[in-house]
Amino acid sequence: MRTTDLAPTRLPDRLRDTQRLLFIAKHAKWTGGLHPDDGNHALYHCETREILEALGMPLVVADNYAELFTRPAADFVFPLLNRGGFYNSEMLLPLLCNRLGLRYIGASPIVRGLSDDKHLTKLEAAARGIPTAPWSVFRRGAPVDASRCPPARRWVIKPNNSSASWGIRDAHDRVELAQAIAEIHALDHDAIVEPFIDGSDVEVPVITVDSEPAMLPMMIFEQADPSHLRTYQEKRDLVDRSQKYSLKLFDDPAIGARLVDYTRAMAKVFRPFDYGRFEFRVDFATGEIRLLEVNLNCNLWSEKVFGRAAVAAGFTQADLIETIVAESMIRQLVGFARRDAA
Repeated sequence: MRTTDLAPTRLPDRLRDTQRLLFIAKHAKWTGGLHPDDGNHALYHCETREILEALGMPLVVADNYAELFTRPAADFVFPLLNRGGFYNSEMLLPLLCNRLGLRYIGASPIVRGLSDDKHLTKLEAAARGIPTAPWSVFRRGAPVDASRCPPARRWVIKPNNSSASWGIRDAHDRVELAQAIAEIHALDHDAIVEPFIDGSDVEVPVITVDSEPAMLPMMIFEQADPSHLRTYQEKRDLVDRSQKYSLKLFDDPAIGARLVDYTRAMAKVFRPFDYGRFEFRVDFATGEIRLLEVNLNCNLWSEKVFGRAAVAAGFTQADLIETIVAESMIRQLVGFARRDAA
């Protein structure tokens, strides 16, 4: 996996001239500021739409699944409608594309489902000797026995299929633990339980360059208080978080080398996936690293991990988006060999 000397991939003229792109995202048509419920996610979708408009390809813009109930006036799909508000929604959009024979950016439905299921991702990690915190998963409708959770003084409980800390909770005894599991089940989600680990999240963003996975510079959410539990509201800028943590380049060579090895091993599980974020919890007091999850088709906004890492690698935000589109199209469209990109 390449980690240095990365350069943007340009969209070949033959693709630009022959392919019509569908951009589908919850806030694809947004023109305002922060969304009252989804905060900066609306800004992210607006930014991506504007970059795609500037690529010079015919662009169709949609904000709901109905656009794919029949074949749209498009040949290729950029899907950011990943969270539909229902169980396993991560898989729906690529399934709709498959039904219509449309190619799309990102992994196949079954691989998207694998990465979205934190329990299954942790099983993949454990099978490869990659450290991850002990855990228990509680499927909706199955008996709940909180006593089988790993021992801890504090637990983190979250939906087994979710992102951006949506629905996350903590508990300090098994009564609170059972209540938190019940609350997540009431949200129509399975629950996953892990011990809380002091430390900071280190994010490893991976794109595709020259048809191979390539690692952008790592980023760290440096926390003022290692015991702070980051929330959905903070991640979406719906509340102030400036005094709680900050996003910075990660520059610890020893830990970074281990993260490269772990990410390289996990990336093999999900290929081809075009882009994704591999998330680890690092306890700097002990040097312990634990894989948290893998987030394919993750947030690419210029103010988040991917955008900031791309700039550190010498990319503009437009370079990042064009590279993702170009590499995915080159990979999938038969007859457009890489030499055509010249």
